[in-house]
Amino acid sequence: MKKQKTIEPVHIIGAGMAGSEAAWQCVRKGVPVVLHEMRPKRMTEAHKSDGFAELVCSNSFRSDDKDGNAVGVLHEEMRKADSIIIGMADINKLPAGGALAVDRENFSKSVSLALKNHPLVEINYSELRSLPDKKWKNSIIATGPLTAPNLANEILNETGEDSLAFFDAIAPIIYKDSIDFSKAWMQSRYDKKGPGGDGADYINCPLDKNQYKQFIHDLIKSDKTEFKDFEINTPYFESCLPIEVMATRGEETLRWGPMKPVGLTNKHNPTVKAHAIIQLRQDNALGTLYNMVGFQTKIKYAEQAGIFRKIPGLENAVFARLGGIHRNTFINSPKLLNSQLQLKSRPDLRFAGQIMGVEGYVESAALGLIAGRMAAANAFGNICTPPPKTTAMGSLVEHITGGFLSNNKNKFQPMNVNFGLFPPINGIVYKDETGKSLRGKDKTKFRKKKLSERALNDIDKWLSLY
Repeated sequence: MKKQKTIEPVHIIGAGMAGSEAAWQCVRKGVPVVLHEMRPKRMTEAHKSDGFAELVCSNSFRSDDKDGNAVGVLHEEMRKADSIIIGMADINKLPAGGALAVDRENFSKSVSLALKNHPLVEINYSELRSLPDKKWKNSIIATGPLTAPNLANEILNETGEDSLAFFDAIAPIIYKDSIDFSKAWMQSRYDKKGPGGDGADYINCPLDKNQYKQFIHDLIKSDKTEFKDFEINTPYFESCLPIEVMATRGEETLRWGPMKPVGLTNKHNPTVKAHAIIQLRQDNALGTLYNMVGFQTKIKYAEQAGIFRKIPGLENAVFARLGGIHRNTFINSPKLLNSQLQLKSRPDLRFAGQIMGVEGYVESAALGLIAGRMAAANAFGNICTPPPKTTAMGSLVEHITGGFLSNNKNKFQPMNVNFGLFPPINGIVYKDETGKSLRGKDKTKFRKKKLSERALNDIDKWLSLY
């Protein structure tokens, strides 16, 4: 009887969003995994627990609209691919209008238990201080933007590239019972009902024009966290700017950003339109904690509470967590990685998640999903090609491995999934069912729906192959 070939394990470094997803995809294909996680022996500046897939910034996976939003398309593609991250997000979702938001603690527990209880998963709680051993043959580095210094230096020594980095910030979290609902009210923008929601999923705090101007003044004049010497020239990620940085870009910036007043009516004073509105989104399953949407900040703790308590409805707010900022690092993927997400200088190493230059929980997990499937195929002596670039997942792979155009003025920066990464559809006829030509917002909505339909059709074809 011919002896069956032993399938060697895939070594995955880091049990965050990308690492957890990569591990899950491997074991679902029958490939054993050794999952290396340094927490709790060594914690990071942002993590609070030793749980897998801990959400350190927001509890939102953003829009779940698969017809009109690129991240919603990404959600749906990952559902089709049996993603553990999206699967557990669906199980632990909270009311959040059209967004997919989760209970942080229960979500992390669900992911952790699923992996720890799987017979093909071995957990190694230790800090990897050097690059994975070449003898392992098939490894994935998914250590995220807070990679431990020793390993980060080893990566830089191997790649010969200068470190790239940006700052990421987290928003405050407030106890719901400390909010004054004689001034605040519950309502989703445009009364939109999301997963498990009722159209009243957000807490809204209104500001009039004078209150708003004072708030902007306080933000700009506030005492901010000072950077270390090596951090001074580090840029911010544009999609996660601290509110005080946004405030310096013009008085109206916040009012048409996270504080936009559209689609909301103050039930306490319905005939008066608020000049600006701050929204808070449920953060845990009990509904006792709410986070300030878009209010990531680097204002020092001593001032944060005082400034935020000037907001109507938050005068007596009790904070479960104040905002903060940390430095994230990522590699120059377009130069360093091939289409298999392998390091060109060491094909035994793949990268996954934020460390490779994607931004966002879902995007990080999506690249973990792809890396995991590629590594699993390698374990059997096969090759898994990337998803078509017409898909959300494929567009991300294309961007970080070949789609980014660099020159003397452009530098590779983290990117969220967006329809701008999708190849256009030629020959679209912009007409409704009656034959009437579509224009403006209707035309844009139609185009997005067509891009979404193509993506989901193409991901089905890819999944049937791999």
